[in-house]
Amino acid sequence: MTDPIRELDELCYLTAQSMTSMVTSEHFKVIKELGEGSYGKVMLAVHRKRGTPMALKFFPRRSTTLQTFLREYNLSLSFCTHPSLTRALGIFFSTSSHYIFAQQAGLYGDLYDVITSEVGVTEEQTQSVMSQLSGAVSHLHSLGFVHRDIKPENVFLCAPNCRWVKLGDFGLVRPIGTQVRAVWYDSPFCVPEVEQAKHRNKKNGEEQEKENIWMAVEPSLDSWALGILMYCVLTSSFPWDESTSDDSGFCQFRNWFNNVKQKEEREMRWNEQRYCEKTDQKIQIIEENIAIEEEVTVIVPSQFETLSTLALTLLRKLLHPLPKHRAAPNEILSYLGGAWLLKTEKEQKRREQQAQQEARNILGGGRVEEDTERERKRER
Repeated sequence: MTDPIRELDELCYLTAQSMTSMVTSEHFKVIKELGEGSYGKVMLAVHRKRGTPMALKFFPRRSTTLQTFLREYNLSLSFCTHPSLTRALGIFFSTSSHYIFAQQAGLYGDLYDVITSEVGVTEEQTQSVMSQLSGAVSHLHSLGFVHRDIKPENVFLCAPNCRWVKLGDFGLVRPIGTQVRAVWYDSPFCVPEVEQAKHRNKKNGEEQEKENIWMAVEPSLDSWALGILMYCVLTSSFPWDESTSDDSGFCQFRNWFNNVKQKEEREMRWNEQRYCEKTDQKIQIIEENIAIEEEVTVIVPSQFETLSTLALTLLRKLLHPLPKHRAAPNEILSYLGGAWLLKTEKEQKRREQQAQQEARNILGGGRVEEDTERERKRER
């Protein structure tokens, strides 16, 4: 057990001793509901004495253990110190029906609202969002935790135009290496390695779950979610319905992924063979590798046609079908600044070609002026 995990357990024990009971309306003016989920609901409120806006997260006592509540509260309060992680404010209490704690409020809604709006998210804003989330998730991983619930609804906006976002909702956070039951759900955010949990046995006409399948919590779960989120923000849609072999969209992606990988491996072997030939080393050439001399075209799936080469390369790393080969979230930073949309990539190439042509024209004009000056000197 790492130090942060041990410290979190200790904080939960200590705060359990100081839980107080309060009447919410006596201390807070509740404005409106910000969100609702299986955990409970989040309400925008203002502290009556201080006038400070905040979000109050309500957990029903009938369906939430005190340990679960305190774990999320202390995790948010003591470990979510990154500027793009939602942090608790040090206020926690209980009522007859709920456990409640206060946290920073995203006053501009969440990322889902922006994605589904008519305005959408620009390419520049997308890169900004992914940069911030990369840092936030990397921070959690460095402490030994995995978020496990990254999605647009859990990315809150703290400034207009996505200039400042915060990842929230830490109810599913678990320490790296924790054994959890593999749960399949109908969403692209569900990783392909839990597809086996989808299948059920049928007995007497009723669906019955198979024996529990267990898996270790790894950072690759968050990498996959960041890849799906990146696609959602860029295109305002999902790349497929579910990450299983039953889904045609996912199968197209997986086939394309494998074809690109095979092409790259053949090119690498071919380049190594050519290098060995140049150094007069004798090697045995496998007949199938000679085909690399002919250009092999790998067709990009239709749902990815609007994305640039740079974005496709990043997505292939984040959405690697094998979890142990997925890129870490901080690798996103290496892909910032370049074009993520095909139309932007084409425009950049057009500008580069135009600039090169202008440079050639200038150089050509300079030579003409030099030749003219030489002729004038000769005449003199």
